[in-house]
Amino acid sequence: MGTIYCTATSLDGFIADENHSLSWLFATPGYADDPEGRYGDDATLDFERMMGDVGAIVCGASTYAWLESELTKDGQPFVWPYAQPSWVVTHRDITPVAGVELFAGDVAQLHPRLVEAAGGKDVWVVGGGDLAGQFADHGLLDLMWIHQCPVVLGRGKPLLPRRLRLHRERVERDGQFTAMLFRVVGPEP
Repeated sequence: MGTIYCTATSLDGFIADENHSLSWLFATPGYADDPEGRYGDDATLDFERMMGDVGAIVCGASTYAWLESELTKDGQPFVWPYAQPSWVVTHRDITPVAGVELFAGDVAQLHPRLVEAAGGKDVWVVGGGDLAGQFADHGLLDLMWIHQCPVVLGRGKPLLPRRLRLHRERVERDGQFTAMLFRVVGPEP
């Protein structure tokens, strides 16, 4: 059990481009796009496998707004895509959908609720980078699971706007992505 920031990033360290778009990400084939099984059975840094270990989810308001925008493009009402107990950390005035609670405050106060709701499973920090950084600031971020995409964006939203020391645990190929798991050591002076 741990608190994990799992996200994708461009080669130059951005999780979204300057227009908050992820089109570059979805245009890149990953393990799920490999029907011939060329990447072997030993791939452990697979998103579907991670989701089986997630007991609670937390994201920021920008991630929540992006999900809402993406999932309502076809005119359908916004339905939260995850079954796990979920929170949005925000100071914005938003109306959450069923399955989502709002939290405004220090993430150190929210973390025990996330861990309890996770019921012995992992807490997934979906995004964004600043939210993951807030957990790291309090020593509450255990792992970073990064899927690096072979694209250079030049600018955008940074992966993690903090100085942080990591220890590489595993590196695997996930289609065109490089999947990397890091244990968080602590702040980088």
